[in-house]
Amino acid sequence: MKCTARQMMAVALARQIEDGKTYIIGTGLPLIGATLAKNTHAPRAHFIFETGLFEGSPEEVPTSVSDLRINMQSSVLWPQYRYFGFMTLASKRSRIDAGFLGGAQIDPYGNLNSTCIGSYSSPRTRFTGSGGANGIASFCDTIIIMKHEPRRFVEQVDYVTSPGWIDGPDGRLRAGLVPDRGPQAVITELGIMRFDRKTKRMYLAEYFGGVTPNAVQDHTGFALDCSRAKRSEPPEPRILETLANKVDPHHIMV
Repeated sequence: MKCTARQMMAVALARQIEDGKTYIIGTGLPLIGATLAKNTHAPRAHFIFETGLFEGSPEEVPTSVSDLRINMQSSVLWPQYRYFGFMTLASKRSRIDAGFLGGAQIDPYGNLNSTCIGSYSSPRTRFTGSGGANGIASFCDTIIIMKHEPRRFVEQVDYVTSPGWIDGPDGRLRAGLVPDRGPQAVITELGIMRFDRKTKRMYLAEYFGGVTPNAVQDHTGFALDCSRAKRSEPPEPRILETLANKVDPHHIMV
């Protein structure tokens, strides 16, 4: 089966999910990846949604975190204030393994901007802001989903909505944040970026089929280390079959 760019992104997202671990999932491709993981290699992964739902196991992808299909086999449906309280306590105690985030801009250290383009007081574009993203980024490891364009991958974000590694290995500690938790991967339609253990700067880890490391660099607005890049393993036919015919049969997302 031929794999589209968005399907490859969904597969890459699903591969970040490990069986038995706990993740905060949002609307869009994270829902696709989470549902695919549940239906393949991680049936006992635990998912938390911002609507207060815990451990939903949807058999096909919901259109949003408010879609009733997400309630399938869920163990808890709490008011949202209880969700925020649980998320804060659980993340401080390292009981949440990662959260999935996105944004309008990202810099080499994984700082995200979803607030504005231009100055905060007089922006060219104003976005919806943090929502729960800042809390997730401050306390949890994160997996970031982005569209790969030079205007989005920038040397310095216009506003830090959700902190990454700030400016290097000691950045989070100086900012008073959890120092050993932060962005782990950035997934785009071109490949997967990760962060160097020592410098905390982004590098190209994997590039998807039909893409070259040079093409990834051309779509990035800062110097990206591509020396460690490898071609991603293509998904097995059964994975694509599950994605296309069970997870998202109406091709709503991919």
